[in-house]
Amino acid sequence: MEDKYHIDKAHVRASFGRAAKTYDAAAILQKLVRDEMFDRLDLIKVSPNKILDAGCGTGHGGFQLQKRFKTAEVFSLDLAMGMLEKTHEQQTIINKLLRQKRLICADIESMPIADNSMDVVWSNLAIQWCNDLDKSFTEISRLLKPSSLFIFSTFGPDTLKELRAASNNGKTHVSRFIDMHDIGDALTRNGFNAPVLDVECYTLTYDDVRAVMQDLKSIGANNATQGRGRGLSGRGFLKSLAEQYEKFRTDGKLPATFEVIYGHAWTPEAEQDDHGLGKGVSPISFRHRD
Repeated sequence: MEDKYHIDKAHVRASFGRAAKTYDAAAILQKLVRDEMFDRLDLIKVSPNKILDAGCGTGHGGFQLQKRFKTAEVFSLDLAMGMLEKTHEQQTIINKLLRQKRLICADIESMPIADNSMDVVWSNLAIQWCNDLDKSFTEISRLLKPSSLFIFSTFGPDTLKELRAASNNGKTHVSRFIDMHDIGDALTRNGFNAPVLDVECYTLTYDDVRAVMQDLKSIGANNATQGRGRGLSGRGFLKSLAEQYEKFRTDGKLPATFEVIYGHAWTPEAEQDDHGLGKGVSPISFRHRD
């Protein structure tokens, strides 16, 4: 039976490719989350030689990583060529020294990168576009060296809960986002050590439902599920969506909730114990914020 929440990668690639020119102006939440990730990185001791920005978008995470780790090689990977072209364009503007084309057009679920080649994998709000979380984490673990860092953010199940509730017409209008605890289990299952995860909720506000949809379109976050409606939505659906969304209006504004899961974990050390076995995996630490 077909999974109606399966992500159509060709649709994702096309949507983000088209949105490359409008992305930066609309990606307010993505910048907030990126800044929060860097605050968290401040608390982690790491001196990488090679860093992969997995799901780089227009490249700003990679630019900041290069600024922070001046001697490191930073590689930018994205599914959409349009995003990589924008990254390269902005690299040239920001710093002529960054003209080296360390750009990779590929899916996180299948990356053409050598085993044990990276010291850090950074991923800001990208892995929610992966269909197989285990496959993605296996890939990331594969290309990381021993004792190396994976730091990421992604969306949790309450993301766009208002839109999901307002658009209940038998089609899928919002992706199925994975719970923090299931992400932690997947990290452990795929060999990561000492995962730490926590969650924060952000609320953006809008004048009307069209503004919500336009914001999502501007960053390329269009509905890419297999169960989505095909072709143009009829006036009847849009009218119903607007009416149902009005139930959530607060203080004159329509809210759009985004549940953001932050996490980091380490690949196991290379050393072996007295029996020649690799070191064990540490327990998961979860943090909940009100």
